[in-house]
Amino acid sequence: MLLNAYLNFNGQCDAAFKFYQQVLGGKIAFRLTNKETPMAEQTPPDRQDKIAHIRLELDGGVLMGSDCPPDYFEKMQGMVLSINVDTIADGARIFNALAKNGTVKMPYEKTFWAASFGMLEDQFGTPWMVNCEKDG
Repeated sequence: MLLNAYLNFNGQCDAAFKFYQQVLGGKIAFRLTNKETPMAEQTPPDRQDKIAHIRLELDGGVLMGSDCPPDYFEKMQGMVLSINVDTIADGARIFNALAKNGTVKMPYEKTFWAASFGMLEDQFGTPWMVNCEKDG
């Protein structure tokens, strides 16, 4: 069994996934807009270029998403994406990049359970935890 996160956006999915690919690495392996689907004719003109489905393949995981129809979009809550890294420096790089234009909930620093840990909400409203259990 493979469990993957699937993120819904309110029109910013393409920008978010380009940002995640830049920050996290990996490769956008699949990208489909509404105008490329069999439902294109039933999709309003302002939604044609929105993402119907996208898949970012990462080393050890997959992140998927789409732009919800506006009537179905709800702000993410009650969940957090957790990234575990091997070094404090790599965690700091990822944390700081994700935090740009976002909101830091807990600074990236040493805790009693981790060499370094931090929480944030990125500029797209996605909540993240970055965790480094031990450096190196």
